[in-house]
Amino acid sequence: MATTCDFLILGSGIAGLSFALEAAKFGDVLVVTKRSAEESNTKYAQGGVAAVLDPADTFEAHIKDTLVAGAGLCHERVVEICVKEAPARIGLLQAVGARFDKSHAGGGELDLHLEGGHSARRVVHVGDMTGREIERALLDAVQREPRVRILEDHMAIDLITLAKYGGPEVCAGAYVLDTAGGKITTVLARATILATGGAGKVYLYTTNPDVATGDGVAMAYRAGAEIANMEFYQFHPTCLYHPQAKTFLITEALRGEGAILRDAQNRPFMRDHHPSAELAPRDVVARAIDYEMKKTGADHVWLDITDKKPAFVRERFPGIYSECLKFGIDITTQPIPVVPAAHYMCGGVTTDLEGRTSIPGLWAIGECASTGLHGANRLASNSLLEGLVFAHRAAQALSTSVDQKKPHPSVPDWDAGRAGTSDEAVVITHNWDEVRRLMWNYVGIVRSDKRLKRAARRVSLLQDEIQEYYWTYFITRDLLELRNIATVAQLIIDCASFRRESRGLHYTIDFPDTDDKLARDTVQKRGVTPHLRA
Repeated sequence: MATTCDFLILGSGIAGLSFALEAAKFGDVLVVTKRSAEESNTKYAQGGVAAVLDPADTFEAHIKDTLVAGAGLCHERVVEICVKEAPARIGLLQAVGARFDKSHAGGGELDLHLEGGHSARRVVHVGDMTGREIERALLDAVQREPRVRILEDHMAIDLITLAKYGGPEVCAGAYVLDTAGGKITTVLARATILATGGAGKVYLYTTNPDVATGDGVAMAYRAGAEIANMEFYQFHPTCLYHPQAKTFLITEALRGEGAILRDAQNRPFMRDHHPSAELAPRDVVARAIDYEMKKTGADHVWLDITDKKPAFVRERFPGIYSECLKFGIDITTQPIPVVPAAHYMCGGVTTDLEGRTSIPGLWAIGECASTGLHGANRLASNSLLEGLVFAHRAAQALSTSVDQKKPHPSVPDWDAGRAGTSDEAVVITHNWDEVRRLMWNYVGIVRSDKRLKRAARRVSLLQDEIQEYYWTYFITRDLLELRNIATVAQLIIDCASFRRESRGLHYTIDFPDTDDKLARDTVQKRGVTPHLRA
């Protein structure tokens, strides 16, 4: 017996929860999330949400900063929409209870951070733990909605497309695994919304939590949806380097407040790489750090904010201060050891201005979507903004376009076939490690044709092994996540191999220059070779 709903949302971060809040006004909502409802990339976002709220700032300046960071690939109409709708989205978060920091000047104005690539202070924040507060406020509000049901510890296996069963190319829901009990449920929905976040776990070193395995992109690709710009994976320049630390991000707001990057000899080096020094776009800073580490053989560089008063540092960055202190680093008196790490997926499932994908009935919002906002490199703190704006626009579009009287289609339940219990789970852990390690070594911050060819060969072999395992044994969350990161790895490699230039986050030593003739999105679909959008 299938479970039915009006709106099936896969993911419980800022995009999924803010969509659920609005959609609950006109339909029944089911939110499926792999672990606890609060566990998402959103929870770990430190910086904040970019929005023009200072009278001295302008929409035009925010638009320009975004276009410059995007290295010629931003869709200007999308940038304009996100920038101009940002203040209203901040208002929504405040309305549901998000407690943003206020300015010390009084008057109730929000305190605004400056981050790399921005020409003005426009980042709304909650200390350096903004995402945690946004997730709390949205989840509290969603849990009070009687028309929203949340399924924790459940994971979508694959999307249900009617074309698979002789019908039209329409998405009608998803097959969903109860990861605790092993039961697989058929969930039918009038609209399926991918809000699954990013795919940082495709790389060995990442700032992302364990849930970020690219599930939405992988499922959409398998279903036949169009994917774009997967070669543009953003590496955050500064992740804490410590043997006991796991994926702890050091927000670039530190650099916005004057922190300096230094090499092993304590020499500031960023002015050698860009006139904006520490406030250069993220791709520039990450490559500069990578270059300095390779040049000297160092394992890390240093981020130094010790010239600021200790009270200021503790007040501005309480999360980073306390976390570093756990590892014996007092950031008020000591520089922080940092390295780049995979951080944000600028490509994803292509959508229109309301979040529709190329498959009717399937929508994508947040990091898993390729809307055209980020282009070849995301501007800091535009990501949470994108999730908010497109969740709102998708909900508005669906409020008048979903026929709630139309019966749900009839589709077969999940067939496990002859699958059995595995006694070879070591295959999953070994292949998981191998995918992530080869992606880090061959498809990282700096690439080459030779490295990409090696990666492509190995990922192809790994996918064969994963598929054999997938069809032989009962499905588990670990297996599904491995299958998805291997698919995402393939998409990144294919797009990176196709782009014969360096642009934004994609830098290859074989084509180090930017070619204006190639300033178009890389698009791909299952069974179709990657190509530039006409």
